[in-house]
Amino acid sequence: MTDKPADKLLGNDEAGVFALLFWTAVACLLIVAKTQDPAMEIHAWFGLVASVAGAFALIVHASERRGTPPDEIGGKPNYHMGPVKLATALGAFWGVVGFAAGLFIALQMTFPALNLDLPWTTFGRLRPVHTSAVIFAFGGNVLIATSFYVVQRTCRARLAGGMWPWLVVWGYNAFIVIAASGYVLGVTQSKEYAEPEWYADLWLTIVWVIYLLVFLGTLWKRKEPHIYVANWFFLAFIVTIAMLHVVNNLAIPVSLTSSKSYIVWAGVQDAMTQWWYGHNAVGFFLTAGFLGIMYYFIPKRAERPVYSYRLSIIHFWSLIFLYIWAGPHHLHYTSVPQWAQTLGMTFSIMLWMPSWGGMINGIMTLSGAWDRLRTDPVLRMMVVSVAFYGMATFEGPLMSIRAVNSLSHYTDWTIGHVHSGALGWVGFISFGAIYCLVPWLWEKKRLYSLRAVEWHFWIATIGIVLYITAMWVAGIMQGLMWRAYTELGFLEYSFVESIDAMFPYYLIRALGGALFVIGSLIMVWNLWMTARHGEPAEEAAPRTLAAQPAE
Repeated sequence: MTDKPADKLLGNDEAGVFALLFWTAVACLLIVAKTQDPAMEIHAWFGLVASVAGAFALIVHASERRGTPPDEIGGKPNYHMGPVKLATALGAFWGVVGFAAGLFIALQMTFPALNLDLPWTTFGRLRPVHTSAVIFAFGGNVLIATSFYVVQRTCRARLAGGMWPWLVVWGYNAFIVIAASGYVLGVTQSKEYAEPEWYADLWLTIVWVIYLLVFLGTLWKRKEPHIYVANWFFLAFIVTIAMLHVVNNLAIPVSLTSSKSYIVWAGVQDAMTQWWYGHNAVGFFLTAGFLGIMYYFIPKRAERPVYSYRLSIIHFWSLIFLYIWAGPHHLHYTSVPQWAQTLGMTFSIMLWMPSWGGMINGIMTLSGAWDRLRTDPVLRMMVVSVAFYGMATFEGPLMSIRAVNSLSHYTDWTIGHVHSGALGWVGFISFGAIYCLVPWLWEKKRLYSLRAVEWHFWIATIGIVLYITAMWVAGIMQGLMWRAYTELGFLEYSFVESIDAMFPYYLIRALGGALFVIGSLIMVWNLWMTARHGEPAEEAAPRTLAAQPAE
């Protein structure tokens, strides 16, 4: 290990991070001094404190280290797992927060008094807290953790960027705090899955570009000539989300000290841009990224190669080509031209093929290892997640058909569909990945309790089934009630009557959500006990250094 020069406190990467934090602190200080917007002032103070704290921590770290960490030790990769551990822990934390917020707003739909007659606790403000916490906080941290882990292990190279990966994790979570607190304060641009205002979007853009550069830099310095398929899915997710985020969130702020802005798009163009973004946030954030997890962690856990590597390549290229066209199916029966609606529907239906190709590839990876499902609840959780992926990617194209959409749109059927994907596919594959990562990262021989994983699996599965079946029944009932007419041509049911009919199904949904929250709490306890009291791994083969043949 080479010592750092005595006259140089900060390395190049550290100096870059320090400069970014310094200018962020300056900008926040100016906003604090000038703004008359209470929400903007709160967020500027948060940005100022976070930037100063980050810069101070960076200086302390630089003063204590003895040199630049080498890329290799004894001819083996010196993996950089600190940011991976942080993102994994934050992913588990935000998961519980997001699921608990979802349970609370489900109870608000059942018992409206829980809105508490306060502006900060109304369903309208807490609902995006729930969706953002589950999708972007929980899912996003899991994606950052797994992508940073997988790209190192499959490239046999240390994560590029030095201190920049730390900024990616902390900076991304700072965005989450700004976004969630903004929703509670009423700061939102009212775009589905894109609610944060302009300054939060700007900060996320900076962090996301750094994320892309770190990932690309690691691929560039790889020792393994082949780029494993999981990295292609991760790369597609990072690049496409950047493009979608920037275009959909182009906005003009009222002033640089105001939280309010106006989107540059309007009318039909805004709707098309929003659902080009909205559907592909599902396609590339909640599908492509988590398929990258599937293609690494299922083969790794099953100790089997991918069933068909050729199919995985076909799956990748067909999925990323078809998905990007499917957004207009959210806009059936609107002023969007019908040819655009039909185009979205057509590409949605064609998505059946690559989606199910990926599902088959993931499940058939267990060929020759089916017995592992009896003894390994982590592997069982990941395989069930792939089954939910297949179900959700069958139901989505079905609901995109205009005749079906005329019944399902604006109903709770859509809510059930979203949660079969979000809880069953995204949730379970994320849980499986976290269960794999924690013993590896904290160098433990195994999880503290496989029985607790069994409990988590069955409690969460029952919760998902209760949730989605209740929403399927409620949604179809809503659709039928809303378009029922009397002999005289009047609506047979008022909207209030349809809401009243939903009560038992909303109660079942809340019960299903409560079970899912309980399962996540069991997981957090198990992970904590693993990290603190798990049996240490054998020192002969430390996972932080040696790349295994299957990787």
